[in-house]
Amino acid sequence: MTYDFCVVGGGIVGLATAYKLQLRFPAYTILVLDKEDHFAAHQTGNNSGVIHSGIYYKPGSYKAKNCVDGRRELVAFAKEHGIDHDICGKVIVATDESEFPFLEQIYENGIKNGVEEIEKIGPERIKEIEPHCKGIKGIRVGCTGIIDFRGTTDKLAELLVAANPNSKALTNHEVIEIKKKNEISSVVTNQGTFESKRMIFCAGLQADRMAKKDGVNLKEKVVGFRGDYYELTEQGKHKVKHLIYPVPNPEFPFLGVHFTRMTNGEIECGPNAVFTFKREGYGKTDFSWKDTIDALSYGGTWKLFFKNMSFGINEYRRAFSKKLFLKTLQRLIPSLTMDDLKPGRAGVRAMLLSTDGDTKDDFRIEYKDNSIHVLNAPSPAATACLAIGNEVVNMAVKRFDLK
Repeated sequence: MTYDFCVVGGGIVGLATAYKLQLRFPAYTILVLDKEDHFAAHQTGNNSGVIHSGIYYKPGSYKAKNCVDGRRELVAFAKEHGIDHDICGKVIVATDESEFPFLEQIYENGIKNGVEEIEKIGPERIKEIEPHCKGIKGIRVGCTGIIDFRGTTDKLAELLVAANPNSKALTNHEVIEIKKKNEISSVVTNQGTFESKRMIFCAGLQADRMAKKDGVNLKEKVVGFRGDYYELTEQGKHKVKHLIYPVPNPEFPFLGVHFTRMTNGEIECGPNAVFTFKREGYGKTDFSWKDTIDALSYGGTWKLFFKNMSFGINEYRRAFSKKLFLKTLQRLIPSLTMDDLKPGRAGVRAMLLSTDGDTKDDFRIEYKDNSIHVLNAPSPAATACLAIGNEVVNMAVKRFDLK
């Protein structure tokens, strides 16, 4: 059969998009393909599991709008379908007066973005919320929460197939080639070829490579950054009640090392952010010649390195030193000890890096013939997945004149 849509990528953005498309057009046949043996195998299943509020993002940006709208829709979805989640709130904590201007900017962003339940707090209130945390000023964000993103993704796949028995969500299907004939795409996988009238690519860490397979002339490249986590041991767990974040450095495109209480009760500390020599490598020494050459032959990578040289060196040192990692964590919780930490997991974040080394790009979605490509969907894409799905469906309606 020829499918109406083929979605390449079984992360949360791909399946949210397929689900939204099926809701809007119940009669359409939709095929989702993922190369791994389960959905949400990479960025979705290895992030910190936080439902972001939308407080950090530039007012008016795709990120800001889709995060706020997507968060509300995600929470409603989790309640309706019994997904593990908890709207536990978080605190963003300043430990030095030099951070006050950035803290104020975050608060103003939150107000402009329509984030509910945010308030400025002092050291006494910080202690009240998180007794072991030391800060001199902060923001409490009551609408932030935690969720099982893997469980959410599996539920989206289940609902998609239930809505139309002719739609399919397949794992273990790696897309090798895209062939175009008239207005039909032949999608060649390791387990056979499928035909589709239209394509949507949500390929995350492989987004640039999939775009090239589809004939998109893309100047930018995806570069991976690994984030390592520690977990609190049983003796240290009582020191964190909810979520604790530092004030992010505006010069560095990451939120900084933070504390997250997960839906399974574990407490994670992290992540750091280091260049990875393998896009889908979760070990500190994982290596791929293809990925390394791809990244290091690209001028944008070196421009990023030179812009952030001191940050990068510090992040690498911390990746291999538990003592340095602990020292960073002690800025927020001074009483933490080496015995409170044990090694945790790691995740890899895809960043579409521009030719000038800029990583602060917004969500980016583009058209090519009968295809739509989600080229850049960094954090808070998991939180915003249902809103991004709406955006992509609206684009498809307009682009493909769907009725």
